[in-house]
Amino acid sequence: MSQQKQSSTSSPSSSTPSFKALDRQLPTEEAAELLALTRDLVDRELRPHAADEEAEAVFPRETFRVLGRAGLLGLPYGEEFGGGDQPYEVYLQVLEELAAGRLTVGLGVSVHTLSCHALATFGTEQQKRDWLPELIGGELLGAYCLSEPQSGSDAAALRTRAELDGAGDAYTVTGTKAWITHGGVADFYSTMVRTGVDGPRGISVLLVPADTPGVVADAPERKMGLKGSPTAQVRFEGARVPAERLVGAEGQGFAIALSALDSGRLGIAACAIGVARAALDHAVEYARTRTQFGRPIAEFQGLSFMLADMATAVEAGRALYLSAARRRDAGLAFGKEAAMAKLFCTDAAMRVTTDAVQVLGGYGYTADHPVERYMREAKVLQIVEGTNQIQRMVIGRKLTG
Repeated sequence: MSQQKQSSTSSPSSSTPSFKALDRQLPTEEAAELLALTRDLVDRELRPHAADEEAEAVFPRETFRVLGRAGLLGLPYGEEFGGGDQPYEVYLQVLEELAAGRLTVGLGVSVHTLSCHALATFGTEQQKRDWLPELIGGELLGAYCLSEPQSGSDAAALRTRAELDGAGDAYTVTGTKAWITHGGVADFYSTMVRTGVDGPRGISVLLVPADTPGVVADAPERKMGLKGSPTAQVRFEGARVPAERLVGAEGQGFAIALSALDSGRLGIAACAIGVARAALDHAVEYARTRTQFGRPIAEFQGLSFMLADMATAVEAGRALYLSAARRRDAGLAFGKEAAMAKLFCTDAAMRVTTDAVQVLGGYGYTADHPVERYMREAKVLQIVEGTNQIQRMVIGRKLTG
């Protein structure tokens, strides 16, 4: 490592790489303006502070309010409730830009969108009018509560129970949710609870305000990456939730959860490509400016081929998640394609970020450059919203019927 440092003649900025991914075709002029707005916000609000705030585990709550005021927190939802009424094809590319600037924010927007899904898709018109504008306007931040300590991938085995009281006007909720992104900082929890028999048919969805007495978030988990995004257990200790906060019918919750996860997996895929692209951008700029043996290291074939493979993975991943998004926008089944996109894009992000560290050599292993952080962050994307082993199971079952 010391020999590499002595032979270095130049080093790119560790904040904003000069290399930029090529602009992409977008369906409308409005979509192009949204992407330009997002890039501007990323350059001004996210990228300059990302490394320091991640190192200090700072959760950027005010950033989500800024995104809400800019109209970027409710892009897939209807304009009548304050949303952007944008197709998933556009929303996911906005997520990619946010994640390229700071994964804590990109993933946070994806999780918030996921937490709004049940209400926006299955809620009554009255529920939507009462709650959705605040949820997608940025003043209220959401979390999605499905996993539990004993039921991660086996979500249908969840144990958190909601008992309807004798008067029928409130549920008493008891149980523990695990691995909750925004646990302890969210304003509401979209919570899967058991209201009936064991198995998927006994599950329902409650929209639980975070300040409900009996709702307690534990200390955040100590993670290898994504430290600015709190992940915590959330305990429901006899929390009393008004029955009007039931979304959909009793027993419909598992179907609602799976519906949300199909869309959420596309969000994770887009975030993964954002992280991979950020790593690629930095690696390319470094290779262009770092010299060895009298010329830029980008001119050496072995390294140039590595960069070519990284760039191909980024472009292939984006094409895959956009193809699945277009199926969703067209009203076609997209569960298999969403699983494929999540699987491919997150595996690609892990490879690309690891290779970016290799391109930088000893510098890549230090916190002076962001690629080591990208590599640590990419790993979690292979786990959340269903591990990549679960994605293979989903794809295989779809193929074999």
